[in-house]
Amino acid sequence: MSKFQDLGLEEQFLQAISDLGFETPSEVQEKTIPILLEQETDIVSLAQTGTGKTAAFGFPMLQKIQADSRTTQGLILSPTRELCLQITEELKLYGKYVSGLNIVAIYGGASITDQARKIKKGAQIIVATPGRMKDMIGRGMIDISKIEYCVLDEADEMLNMGFYEDITEILSHSPKDKSTWLFSATMPKEVASIAKKFMHEPIEITVGTKNVGSKNVSHEYYLVNARDRYQTLKRLADTNPEIFSVVFCRTKRDTQKVAELLIEDGYSAGALHGDLSQNQRDLVMKSFRTRQIQMLVATDVAARGIDVEDITHVINYQLPDEIETYTHRSGRTGRAGKTGVSMVIVSKSEHRKIKAIEKIIQKEFVKKDVPSGMEICGIQLFHLANKVKDTDVNHEIDAYLPQINKIMADFSKEDLIKKFFSVEFTRFYNYYKRAKDLNVDASHGSDKEYSKNSVRYFVNVGRKDDLEWMDLKDLIRELTKLGKDDVFHVDTMDSFSFFNTDEKHSQLVLDAVSGIEVNGRKVDIEISKDRGRKGGRGKKGGDRGGRRKGGKDRKFEKRGRKSEGKSDSKFQGRSRRRSSAPPASKGTGGRRRRRG
Repeated sequence: MSKFQDLGLEEQFLQAISDLGFETPSEVQEKTIPILLEQETDIVSLAQTGTGKTAAFGFPMLQKIQADSRTTQGLILSPTRELCLQITEELKLYGKYVSGLNIVAIYGGASITDQARKIKKGAQIIVATPGRMKDMIGRGMIDISKIEYCVLDEADEMLNMGFYEDITEILSHSPKDKSTWLFSATMPKEVASIAKKFMHEPIEITVGTKNVGSKNVSHEYYLVNARDRYQTLKRLADTNPEIFSVVFCRTKRDTQKVAELLIEDGYSAGALHGDLSQNQRDLVMKSFRTRQIQMLVATDVAARGIDVEDITHVINYQLPDEIETYTHRSGRTGRAGKTGVSMVIVSKSEHRKIKAIEKIIQKEFVKKDVPSGMEICGIQLFHLANKVKDTDVNHEIDAYLPQINKIMADFSKEDLIKKFFSVEFTRFYNYYKRAKDLNVDASHGSDKEYSKNSVRYFVNVGRKDDLEWMDLKDLIRELTKLGKDDVFHVDTMDSFSFFNTDEKHSQLVLDAVSGIEVNGRKVDIEISKDRGRKGGRGKKGGDRGGRRKGGKDRKFEKRGRKSEGKSDSKFQGRSRRRSSAPPASKGTGGRRRRRG
């Protein structure tokens, strides 16, 4: 195993490394740093989150730039504010012994004039998010016409977040002969295309295998009915009393809802999503880092750039729309050589996605049963016993012992133990004593079987109206007063959607939905001839969203697109008949007091 001294770094950087306590370079650092120091080349480096990529490009850039010049020579683009700030702070630590070094972070949510002032003073390196960077270039506040090095960090994440056009615009203002260093956890087609467009014969470095998950993360899934997701989440938390986790949901609405439910049930939880203000985000992340929050419920976009040590579990409350995103989710745990667990709560209609993910990460999932109520009672009891055993005695209690001994004088040692542990055990026992078995068998159909009497409907609203599948299902149920399982196989596309009910409810549905307005758009509803069995979701249905279209549903695509652009950009309510969603400011934290 090599040392940092063997990589070609100058003494001032070796001293900074020593101050940070680093001894041995990670694999990505060992493979990347010598190449970047020795050559003026483009590079594509594929490595998982948490493997030391910042140091891999940071030290070579710091060693190559001229610190005595005020010209901007290096640009680092990252997907989120959090990651932007994190990279900036790390680079400052790496370059602490470089005289005259100025590294400036450029990101949204802060004063653009303050950032421009810092750039004007002279910044050899700029670390920026694409949106703010494009804005400042457009205003003439930043000149990158003389940069020599450009880093695209977490490239797959930036492209997933829709920054392709921003990146293209930004790079058009930079020299063609610069060195471009692209770092990514996965290599989807979009990353390959950007490498082809902006790079010249890049050297490719792969740590492990392309797109695979971290070797320190184990993967397990729990097969349940969709309606039992939340109960399953609670049981997984109760089975792991010391859990410190990120819980991923697909939508902002589900993220907020799950966090609020957890807080109501006594868990220390918080929500992190795009509807929070920057101040709210900062408060949530501060609470999470200090472990006042043990379960951070987040969307994929909001969670990007989170760098928190010792996360024990990642829980996929819902699988992501893009299977490749799972790699990023699971990469939040098992970092810095430690182990972690990635859990997936999956319904029968989603079961086949597990195999698809296994192919990408090249690791097998272990199917596990959701613990029973009595199992959880036992786990909590022994957790308390070990906690008592390991607790240091506070001798301030000595003054109270005589009175306590009087109160307990009539009890034997065995009686005292029983009473003490019954305080915790009884709470869980009372909650779980009638708890049902949440596990289901994948071989016995799906959440909602199709029948010859099933009717499939088309509506001309979808994701561009901020309607995810659960939002649409809730809306239909509220309008029709149908039960939870009466509306099923809900698929939301960009500008139109589909759902099913039993045929006997068809007239009720048509009458209730026809003519309502969602964000000023009049909703059209019709019955599709296809019941969904030939569609992109397969023969067996369940409540889930999706992007693919199949079977006879395709013919409605053109009709749905005619209505694009008519809705408001922000979806405030489900319709004129529906109240607004809960405010985003709720659910940002809570103390953990377990009720089971």
